Amino acid sequence: MFPKKMPNFKLRCFYSSTGRIVASVEEFTEENTLISRRTILRLVSASTAFGISTAKTNGAGLPEEQKPRICDEACEKELENVPVVTTETGLQYKDIQVGVGPTPPIGFQVAANYVAMVPNGQIFDSSLEKGLPYIFRVGSGQVIKGLDEGILSMKIGGKRRLFIPGPLAFPKGLSSAPGRPRVAPNSPVVFDVSLEYIPGLEVDE
Repeated sequence: MFPKKMPNFKLRCFYSSTGRIVASVEEFTEENTLISRRTILRLVSASTAFGISTAKTNGAGLPEEQKPRICDEACEKELENVPVVTTETGLQYKDIQVGVGPTPPIGFQVAANYVAMVPNGQIFDSSLEKGLPYIFRVGSGQVIKGLDEGILSMKIGGKRRLFIPGPLAFPKGLSSAPGRPRVAPNSPVVFDVSLEYIPGLEVDE
């Protein structure tokens, strides 16, 4: 799944307020910030508009090929012809779909759906299985550096595959769980990300 030429990989941590990789909108709201009912309703509407279901799914119990994904089989074929962009930090990405409007300013909250995978494509975490986008503040160290960097140049409605090298990912790895592969220490990861909404910023029609 990674492009053929990649740098050597080492890992850094991903931190969340709950001690897990991600939290639901409700959990994040209680522990980190106050988000209005109107904002949450708009987040749900945005995710539906971008073609991502907000219905809860038991993805962990499904076969790998049946788990909800941001990039489906047709998308995977198209992605083969999309050029890879490499940043100064070693992060690489391919745009699945370019969004519209503003990019998120540092310090702003964003609502994003994601599917996190090991390099062979096995999913180890996914907001789609939780049923709601993950909300975090960009540029504040609330997520791994590769995800933070990758989403900063995205626009609302955009979808992107991030090839995150070790120094921008998890330094200690992640334990396996039922239906979830182990993320080995000093290994790269892949994130498919969809930027759903930036609370406080509007898309110009």
